[in-house]
Amino acid sequence: MSTFTHTHMHTRKFAALFLFLLTLTLCCLPQALAAQKPLLTFDEFFNSISYPSFELSPDGRAAVIEVERSDWEQNIYRHDLWLYRDDGKGGGSLTQLTQSGHDSDPQWSPDGRWIAFLSEREAPAGAKDTDSEDKKKHRGGETSQLHLIAVDGGEAFAVTANDEDVHAFAWTPDSRSLYFATRIPWTHAQKTAYKKEWKDVEQYRASERGDEIFRITVEEAIAQHRKQGTQPAPDDEDAAPAGTPGAQSLARSPLQVSEMVCSPDSRKLAFASNSISSRDELVEEFEIYTLDLTKAGSVQEPRRITRNQSPEHTLRWASDNRHVFFENGIGSVEGKYVDTQPRLYWVNVESGATQRWAADFTGSVDHYTPVASGVLIAARLGTEVQVYALTSPGAKAQPVAGWRGTYDGLRTTTGSSRILFHHSSLQQPAEIYLADSAEKLAQARPLTAFNKLFTERELPQGKPYRWTSDDGTAVEGMLIYPPGKFEAKNLPMLTLIHGGPADANGNHFEADWYEWQALAATRGWLVFQPNYRGSTGYGDKFLMQIVPEIVSRPGKDILTGVDALVKDGIADPNRLAISGYSYGGYMTNWLITQTTRFKAAMTGAGAVEHVANWGNDDTTFDDAYFLDGLPWEAAQRYHDEAAIFQIQKVRTPTHMVGGGDDIRVAVLENYLLDHALHVLGIPSTLLIFPGEGHSLTKNPWHGKIKVREELKWLEKYAGSAAANP
Repeated sequence: MSTFTHTHMHTRKFAALFLFLLTLTLCCLPQALAAQKPLLTFDEFFNSISYPSFELSPDGRAAVIEVERSDWEQNIYRHDLWLYRDDGKGGGSLTQLTQSGHDSDPQWSPDGRWIAFLSEREAPAGAKDTDSEDKKKHRGGETSQLHLIAVDGGEAFAVTANDEDVHAFAWTPDSRSLYFATRIPWTHAQKTAYKKEWKDVEQYRASERGDEIFRITVEEAIAQHRKQGTQPAPDDEDAAPAGTPGAQSLARSPLQVSEMVCSPDSRKLAFASNSISSRDELVEEFEIYTLDLTKAGSVQEPRRITRNQSPEHTLRWASDNRHVFFENGIGSVEGKYVDTQPRLYWVNVESGATQRWAADFTGSVDHYTPVASGVLIAARLGTEVQVYALTSPGAKAQPVAGWRGTYDGLRTTTGSSRILFHHSSLQQPAEIYLADSAEKLAQARPLTAFNKLFTERELPQGKPYRWTSDDGTAVEGMLIYPPGKFEAKNLPMLTLIHGGPADANGNHFEADWYEWQALAATRGWLVFQPNYRGSTGYGDKFLMQIVPEIVSRPGKDILTGVDALVKDGIADPNRLAISGYSYGGYMTNWLITQTTRFKAAMTGAGAVEHVANWGNDDTTFDDAYFLDGLPWEAAQRYHDEAAIFQIQKVRTPTHMVGGGDDIRVAVLENYLLDHALHVLGIPSTLLIFPGEGHSLTKNPWHGKIKVREELKWLEKYAGSAAANP
């Protein structure tokens, strides 16, 4: 071999090695750059911003967005409205519209000049106080009243002045008036007489009353606002008219009004009813009614247009003025009560005939919005929630090209092709986006950036995981990996079970006391989120197989998933923990009676038996459905599916939490579990959050303390995952 040839070959080898190293460097560069990002801290996690509601302006050139954030000094979740305006040059500005911290549920007037919203704010400073003592007691954040604010400037002012909450409201198409519903008002004399007879005794059910629907013109609301503080209190307060001055009564309902919408031609008002006790006990109390707005004068009797076994919600009129769209989440529109995945329907308001949209769609229809060509839906298939278009009730759902992840809250308007929506994915925090049309969904621009901090942190990566359950059924879930350990093996694992049960985990981002998987993963835990039988996104048959084995069937799905992850070498069998809240708490309570493999358990708002829980739960019709009968009809099933009757098997140290005022899953269930574990000598602790219901929405410190203590419990009994190599 000549010297030239030998040298040339060395040169080629060096060049090849250089190219290999360069390629390797470029391939690893994104990971190296990602690794330079700091990890998400505990405090940063709990400063996440959410967007409970948002609406697109009638011309599509502006949006009003409700922003929720934690106020750690006032111990509340602040709800303020922000206004986005398009600058006509491909951009725009976002400014704060209200600052009371108590403003929610905004709606644009059809002419785009006003935004109406609900607020629990106090009376404005400097206003002359002419209210009765009873009315004073209800002000200052205790009742929700209807307010107006001009889009072009000015302060918000109250439209209603009731002792009762405004339950629902709607604009007239000409923007001249607002409809609103409150509990039938009492005069001061009526309230005084009631208090004299009953003192502080609570008449359960008997003291409840239905709603009254009123109409008030914007002109009258402005006039009443200008009078504020200038009129003396009436001489005879007992004879003073109840309710909002200047409002005209249209109808009374024996039930509560949960939402209302006015037809485009102004001729009809449709509303959905709710139980007056706010307990979901009789499915027949949830229906759609209409009022004929062409009839003036006397108070009307609402006309019922649906008769089914399902609570209807999210009403929208179709452009034909003959149909009202609605969604259902539980129960059956077609016949006997059966829980299916969420579906979309419309009902003919004259005939009552109901048709289902997207009937061929396998997954769940989570959100929808009417458009000129039909409807757009945000629907779940497996771990993705994507947008689909439908042109008629019988049409096949056509996918709309967009981003991977989770879409929800689709908003459109008849005056524009634009679409306002909420989107997130595992590594993309939730923000509000605006697309010029459905065809340009993937080119949407963000209107908010309140969660930008999360994009500057190294967030966990995840992927779907599939296994076969004990009966041969394919099951899926999500794996959320610690930052920098994507697809690593032999990891300590936290099984985090979703509530519902009709829900699912997937490709979305959330950061709060309920969805804390990103924080657990950041602390070094592989988080396993199983979509067990009963979950949405996998077909009605898959969801319905939870009946009547409400915990034992899903329990087998979850445990076979844990076994598969151990067998695949992904999960460390000696470092397993489990947690869940609500129905996830049911499952956690059950599973620690079925296995001793978990080193630590954290459970919240979960039942351990079903008879007392059926009696205390505010959604009892689905409980009876899941267990195939009422307690006296299926006594053995209520026994067999209850953790309390197998509680002697528990060996897992268990941390418990519950809301002090929870009636969805009675807080007594937490005390029962705590007492049982204490008698058995199992390490346990119970935290009760005062004033909280089923969801911890009153004080942000409660949720933060909940997760803080759960992480401590994990480390104490399952070890520090962050120390895992």
